[in-house]
Amino acid sequence: MTQELELGLDTFGDVTVDRDGKHLPYAQVIRNTVEQGVLADSLGVDVFGIGEHHRDDFAVSSPEILLAAIAARTSRIKLSTAVTVLSSDDPVRVFERFSTLHAISNGRAEITLGRGYFTESFPLFGFDLQDYELLFEEKIDLLSELLKEQPVNWQGTTRAPLVDADVFPKTEGGPIRTWVGVGGSPESVVRAARYGFPLALAIIGGDPARFAPYVDLYHRALAQMEKPDLPVGVHSPGFIADTDEQAVEMAWPHYQVMANRIGRERGWGPITRDSFELEVQHGSQYVGSPETVAQKIAATVRTLGIQRFDFKYASGTVPHEDLMHAIELYGGVVVPRVRELLAD
Repeated sequence: MTQELELGLDTFGDVTVDRDGKHLPYAQVIRNTVEQGVLADSLGVDVFGIGEHHRDDFAVSSPEILLAAIAARTSRIKLSTAVTVLSSDDPVRVFERFSTLHAISNGRAEITLGRGYFTESFPLFGFDLQDYELLFEEKIDLLSELLKEQPVNWQGTTRAPLVDADVFPKTEGGPIRTWVGVGGSPESVVRAARYGFPLALAIIGGDPARFAPYVDLYHRALAQMEKPDLPVGVHSPGFIADTDEQAVEMAWPHYQVMANRIGRERGWGPITRDSFELEVQHGSQYVGSPETVAQKIAATVRTLGIQRFDFKYASGTVPHEDLMHAIELYGGVVVPRVRELLAD
């Protein structure tokens, strides 16, 4: 499809440290995340996405509230989640919150739906993990109806039915753009096509080219279902500093702590510096100088034929000051360089 490439930034609101290595309070991390979004807007970045988590290493459990704070101080940047954990949420409340954000931002709100890489929200909100697939399937079905902004009649097994239910506030100027985040399941790719939602591929490891079959599957599914062609985006992690060496040295210790914590929870072995650098050189860690990162993003865009690239600009406890500099380099150098490379 023909659409101008969108280049965005994503954050999960990781709890960061100060220059002395001391963890910042959650409140300060939240305020810092808002400042990062405002900076991204001032630099011409297309999209700013904030993730939802319910665990102690992330400060953000209600991304739409931070997005509303950013909306009040910006004028052009699109504001999205990365992702909204729909399985443990209420589709009616999701619509209400994002239609409100849509109003505050003058139509810049977007939703990215996901099932959740982490599962803390399920017991927290009273859901059974055995219903993991069913919850998402039923809730995306209901939300797809609510997004039409007409009275809804709906019945399922995971919540009370709706009978001629109308939900407010209505949006001004059209439906809320809603993506489906997918980590590599063909069934999830086809589901996104079935509901007519753009596809957001979370590519967090390995060669991005291995996701080309999913992009092809998505476009074939849309065609077979006689739906219009829709954009595909990619979300991948990385970090930018003035030089390649600085970027690796600055990112590695913070990434190591985060990756090893998650690994212990899931029974994985400790991550090694060699494996990290292999991902930087040949995989899906976009770590380096502005030129290195721009070249790698442009290569991914070409290989997959995507219409959006969202750069998760830090992983772990990287200090706020370093994140702000990374955003400056992304918006001021990487974004124009990627467009230049693709134009050539």
